[in-house]
Amino acid sequence: QVQLVESGGGLVQPGGSLRLSCAASGNMFSIGAMGWYRQAPGKQRELVAVITSGGSTNYADSVKGRSTISRDNAKNTVYLQMNSLKPEDTAVYYCYAYHHPLTYWGQGTQVPVSS
Repeated sequence: QVQLVESGGGLVQPGGSLRLSCAASGNMFSIGAMGWYRQAPGKQRELVAVITSGGSTNYADSVKGRSTISRDNAKNTVYLQMNSLKPEDTAVYYCYAYHHPLTYWGQGTQVPVSS
């Protein structure tokens, strides 16, 4: 079992920045990729960014160049730094961790982007 707890969400003005954190606990042996999905109202959940255990990263086109995902394996924590936020970034952001053969999810953190 792996437990994931997100933090760092909250109201942000357009053009602003925030950093989401996801702390993992439990059976961390052989945790694979970790990352973030988001789900906007009325839309399907979409991948935002992923980082492998080796540090390789991938981003959705919609956030590429504005976001950085990083991982601190010693702290079992993954971060998502988002800059130049837009109203269309408004969503609930979910952290996930892949631990073969299961995928674990956090409870989600809301990020409204509005003036």
